[in-house]
Amino acid sequence: MIMSHSIKAALLSAFVFPGAGHLFLKKYISALGLSGAAFSVAYFLTTTMVERVLQITEKIQSGQVPLDVASINELVSVQSSGADAQALNIATIIFIVIWLVGIADSYRVGRKPG
Repeated sequence: MIMSHSIKAALLSAFVFPGAGHLFLKKYISALGLSGAAFSVAYFLTTTMVERVLQITEKIQSGQVPLDVASINELVSVQSSGADAQALNIATIIFIVIWLVGIADSYRVGRKPG
């Protein structure tokens, strides 16, 4: 079975990273834009989550929070509210939208003749 360029590009964008399909199609500026945007949002999400984990770990190590699942779960739930949580939710939605746009656009560009 021969797979078309549009399908290959869409699959690369879906399963590797946004912009990978554009890179396959030699659309370097689009690939850079999508990859850069997705990387920026992923960086924000990762650093924010690592900061939260480090704060929780610090509280556990200092003895402020007992080392049991219920206490840790409660602490995570408390930290998952407020403006910071809203920023994480918005960033997650933006990341998903970038990923879906990358898939759809790489398929669209791959279907163009020439």
